[in-house]
Amino acid sequence: MRVLIVSTSDKTGGAAVAAYRLMEALNNNGVKARMLVRKKDTDNISVEELGHGIMGRRHFLWERLIIYLNRKFNRDHLFEIDIANSGTNITKTKAFQDADIIHLHWINQGMLSLHDIRKILDSGKPVVWTMHDIWPATALCHYSNGCNRYKGQCKECKLLPGGGGENDLSAKVWRRKQAMLNGHAISYVACSKWLAAEAKQSALLTGQHIYSIPNTIDTHVFRPTGKSEARKAFGLPQDKRIILFCAQKVTDKRKGMDYLAEALNIMVQQQPQLKEEAVVAVMGGHAEDIAPLLPIEVMPLGYITDDKQIVETYNTADVFVLPSVEDNLPNTIMEAMACGVPCVGFKTGGIPEMIDHMKNGYVANYRDAASLAQGILWTLQHATDTGLAEQAVKKVVTTYSQTAVALRYIEVYNQALAFKHYSI
Repeated sequence: MRVLIVSTSDKTGGAAVAAYRLMEALNNNGVKARMLVRKKDTDNISVEELGHGIMGRRHFLWERLIIYLNRKFNRDHLFEIDIANSGTNITKTKAFQDADIIHLHWINQGMLSLHDIRKILDSGKPVVWTMHDIWPATALCHYSNGCNRYKGQCKECKLLPGGGGENDLSAKVWRRKQAMLNGHAISYVACSKWLAAEAKQSALLTGQHIYSIPNTIDTHVFRPTGKSEARKAFGLPQDKRIILFCAQKVTDKRKGMDYLAEALNIMVQQQPQLKEEAVVAVMGGHAEDIAPLLPIEVMPLGYITDDKQIVETYNTADVFVLPSVEDNLPNTIMEAMACGVPCVGFKTGGIPEMIDHMKNGYVANYRDAASLAQGILWTLQHATDTGLAEQAVKKVVTTYSQTAVALRYIEVYNQALAFKHYSI
């Protein structure tokens, strides 16, 4: 079986990392998998770049321009919307023609247009589409933020000025997505049970096959190592409790830094000694921007892409906190747990599927800073217990290992192939 994984990138962003890890997992479990990307960041020979650097940039800019115009020259929400109006036809590439299965992942920002996806469907090859967010089931947004219009029809989008209208950009893209899918079946895979449940309510995906399979991780790479050595490598204090926070852009409101700041203030009010006994290590961009907001010393680690350094970073921590207000199945929680670090997050999205409350971490009440503070304090109190770390590692090995995830995807591929054969 030959699988072509199609992704905007092979390294930049959580969805790209998840797609790349799946390719490795499939290759390690008897499936010949390759990646086709718009922009290649690794040196892996199994990853092929489209090689249209200038054109890819044009596709990206043209889409942003149309969104910008529909936003009436307002940059707010500019990168929360994708319309897939411009992209590259990949059906003529050798990689596409050699494949038995076409596996789409995150293909936005100039990688594929809706017209390009229709060409893929028209080719007759079975298509699997991993949903790293809700965009394949809505018109424009990657996170619905409480909006339920996609259960009937997207229109009057709140991400557009004045809430859009009956025939706004969201309504137009919705109709284009309907036309793209007309007469074709796709095997959709959501990375969490939560997202699968949301997708099944989308009127756009009525009659489509929807599965739930988590992302995977290499537990031979992400694993517990010596805490003392890891801290020494990053110049972090050996005698303090380390609270780790991580995001590609730590100022992203969706990642919940405001709630973390409020929770830490509550913690310091309850236990003033934490100012001297704890530090917040921040992995990601713009860490220096949030330092003034926190009552505990902040130690920026920068944006890290090397897996070895990422593993070392997690191993410095006593607790990993990700107070996202909306998230699917965060790679960062999976990575931290694989390294034996208990995690704290809100009860939202796929996070409660990852963190088993008070067994390998703590699930705080949604958007509740006091509950988040209680969770961090509880986890710090029990972080030295070997049980928490052992349960975190066990959860990852049994649920997210390469073999466990690859076998489930192989089953979906076989079903997609059988369905295509039956349809013909």
